[in-house]
Amino acid sequence: MYYIVTGACGFIGANLVKALNERGITEIIAVDNLAQADKFSNLTDCEIADYLDQQEFIDMITHGHFDGHLEAVLHQGACSDTMETDGRYMMANNYRYSLSLLNHCQEQEVPFLYASSASVYGGGNVFREQREFEAPLNVYGYSKFLFDQVVRRRLASAEAQITGFRYFNVYGPREQHKGRMASVAFHHFNQYRSQGKVKLFEGFDGYANGEQKRDFVYVADVVHVNMAFLESGVSGIYNLGTGRAQSFNELAVATVNACRALDGLPALPLAELVAQGTIEYVAFPDALKGKYQSFTEADLTQLRRAGYENEFAEVAEGIIDYIRWLNQ
Repeated sequence: MYYIVTGACGFIGANLVKALNERGITEIIAVDNLAQADKFSNLTDCEIADYLDQQEFIDMITHGHFDGHLEAVLHQGACSDTMETDGRYMMANNYRYSLSLLNHCQEQEVPFLYASSASVYGGGNVFREQREFEAPLNVYGYSKFLFDQVVRRRLASAEAQITGFRYFNVYGPREQHKGRMASVAFHHFNQYRSQGKVKLFEGFDGYANGEQKRDFVYVADVVHVNMAFLESGVSGIYNLGTGRAQSFNELAVATVNACRALDGLPALPLAELVAQGTIEYVAFPDALKGKYQSFTEADLTQLRRAGYENEFAEVAEGIIDYIRWLNQ
């Protein structure tokens, strides 16, 4: 029996493969699109049974190749570029592909855990898993929103587990291939190492310089939640963040000071880092106006009710661990 991980060469997918390995599971089929070939490096320290291209995999599913041979599907594969404007591509890749996998898992009574996104909430300030708070700002968010609506309609009559996680701002190891779509923490680290400073947006949308806030969640916590629900078999759609909104200033200070610590230098407060030019504010891009979430904070009520009790790492804690990994 196989575990399927789609998007397995990607950020969260690769971390899930590693987590399965740590639980003694190696009968894993890694599914991904390796048009961006350097993603393969995320799996070089992992054990898998096979690798399949995403289109080859869906063709095999359609023709019954895996009927009776699947233990669970962890569906992480998607186009996550919030600036992508080709709606046909986004809907085919994120919505239709997901729907095909969901249908197969229900027919075969196979647990299906998938990646949704906090982008479904758009520009609102209530982040609760209810329809009235959902209004995506871009076609990426809409593709995730639309699939969540299908899941909602099916949950009551589901033949097997269906669990969706609305990821907030995830950061951590194995995201280096994502380029401009990598986490802010990743970009801060590289800016500081190459330029000696970190750049943040100036004030916009009622927020002061660098004070836009996001729910930054460490990838290790994301993996723990996925594994816990895989074991419990609980269905539903759940926010997956920390439940804490922290500013980009806080993230930048944590990143810079983690780098300074590696160099044997003392930590400095925000005001001093700004005064010496280590943190610099740049104009808010016109292209992001009206398409940017200035504040996110996961409501964890439903996640807690579903039985997940572990605490989540704060930015300062997660960043220290991540910077050590990046510095290897």
